This record gives sequence, structure tokens and C-alpha cells, in this order.
Amino acid sequence: MSRAGREIERKFLLVDPPDHLDSFPHAKIRQGYIAVTGGGTEVRVREEGKRHFLTIKEGHGENRGQEEVAIKDSQFAALWPLTRGRRLKKVRYEIPLEGQTIEVDVYRGKLKGLTTAEVEFPDEGAAGDFRPPEWLGREITGDERYSNQDLARHGRPPEAGGSQERGDGDRRPDPPSE
Repeated sequence: MSRAGREIERKFLLVDPPDHLDSFPHAKIRQGYIAVTGGGTEVRVREEGKRHFLTIKEGHGENRGQEEVAIKDSQFAALWPLTRGRRLKKVRYEIPLEGQTIEVDVYRGKLKGLTTAEVEFPDEGAAGDFRPPEWLGREITGDERYSNQDLARHGRPPEAGGSQERGDGDRRPDPPSE
């Protein structure tokens, strides 16, 4: 099972998530980053429920390259230690809206209190035509401080509310980029 090609999405910072979030389909996710470059390439592993994935993304912002493949539990277990200091936990809720699915991520652990939403699109035209409902809040598409890899490495941006801390006790220096 793989999904290849482009990921076209817009991202939002939620202040007030919709009521009754637990009534929507959801899954616990933990993901960690094996490698991240300054140019926007990242290699991550993700556990979503009982499924596991290895994902490579490239670029920044709304339109990024992406390749994702399912991996075995044992492969995930072997790779997970390589992500120490670059991890996050969240619960992802899938909310249908006018033919779209809004993925609301409620972060846990060191990112507790942060809630974002992403909407994926088939093309850039559809992304540009999307009119977000007011509850989605401020758009943060392209704001790298809210990218999952940045949140996993540095913690929550101070203006996101809650802790002003941008580090974590599990952090080790990132290797120099080549």
C-alpha cells in the first residue's frame, strides 16, 4: 500500500474546536522524525492505531512532494529509537464538510493544548477555492513553526498559547545538514 505524488493542503490553528469531537472518527497517532533537512525534506515514521507508515516529504507550504509506504510493526519498532528528541503525539479527528474532510489534530504530551486542522485537496485550484468555516481559525499554511516536524523538534510556538517553552527534555542536537 503506498500513496505517491503531491500533498496539497492548507493548515489552520484552532482556538475553539467543534463540539462533540469524540463523535467523529478518530485515531491516536504517534510519529517521529528520522531525518529533517533545512531544505524541507523529512523522513518520518508514524503509528496510527495499529497501522505503521514510513513517509518522505519534500518542500514547504501548501504543495509538497510525498511518498508514503506501509511498514511492518517490527520495522516501525526498529526505526522508532532513531526519532528520539523528534517525536509528537496527537489524536486525529476526521470531520466531513461539504465533500471535504477536515483533519483536526489535538496534540498530546509536550504539545498539549495545541489544536490544528488540515484540509487536503486534489489540486491547487481546489485549495485556492476553499472557503474555510470560521471555526477553523487563523490559517497557518506555510508557517514552518507549525509544521509537525518543527513541533516535534522544538515544541509549541509561544503565540500558540500555553507553555512558552520551545524545547523538550528529550532533545538532542540535530545533525548538520549536508
